[in-house]
Amino acid sequence: MIQLIASDLDGTLLLPGGKIPDGTFGLIEELHKKGIIFVPASGRQLPNLKKLFAPVLDKIAIIAENGGLAYFGGEVVFCDPTPPEAVAYAIDIIEKTEGLHPLLSCEDAAFFRSGFEPFYEKVKASYSSFYRVEDFSEIIKNRTVLKISVWDEIAPCASHGGKILPPLIKGLRTMVSGRDWLDVSAPLTNKGRALRSLQERLNIGEDECMGFGDHMNDLELLTACKTRYVTANAFAGLKEHIPDEVPSNAEGGVIKKIKELL
Repeated sequence: MIQLIASDLDGTLLLPGGKIPDGTFGLIEELHKKGIIFVPASGRQLPNLKKLFAPVLDKIAIIAENGGLAYFGGEVVFCDPTPPEAVAYAIDIIEKTEGLHPLLSCEDAAFFRSGFEPFYEKVKASYSSFYRVEDFSEIIKNRTVLKISVWDEIAPCASHGGKILPPLIKGLRTMVSGRDWLDVSAPLTNKGRALRSLQERLNIGEDECMGFGDHMNDLELLTACKTRYVTANAFAGLKEHIPDEVPSNAEGGVIKKIKELL
């Protein structure tokens, strides 16, 4: 019996443009009444996700920063930071690469220093808590950095930064997380690891979990769920690993499948 449903957001649950489908909060309420916990699992920061799911925040768990942390019951229950020396090392490489703009994702805020206006507009549209700084060194020294988010102005980043950075940045995980974003994090950081921490905390088995995703950064999340689906619009490489599909995010495929379950 399904006890937990984990879903990626952008490209999976959310409609094109980032809107939550109508009826989602009511559906989460219904799941909660049946003892099923819903877990939005995203590359977005925790403050953004708490704001997005504010009406049902007490009824869900959250996986943020592509597995950098998990939140449940009003507190962070799992954290997988990137070591400070590794952050400094990676930032130096990223900032020397044309078209790439790094942002340090911490638990309660994000920090950037690029003055490139299109990047600022992208940050403003994607983050709820963010600050521009002159120097990253104090952030790296005094805060826990979960990951480095990298905006690629030469999109799609799978053909640009996603090819350039992995051979250059040794000992860290570099993963494309969207059309124009990629993440650099500790080598074992992923959504699946964060989900497994929630499974252990909630005493829920893999066979009691359902997962949804659309991109390669969802693979570990999906493999931590015995019942798993990709959206019809999912990245072709992910479909090679996860054959079962639901309709696209534009068609509300995740919502339709959850309603079938109920």
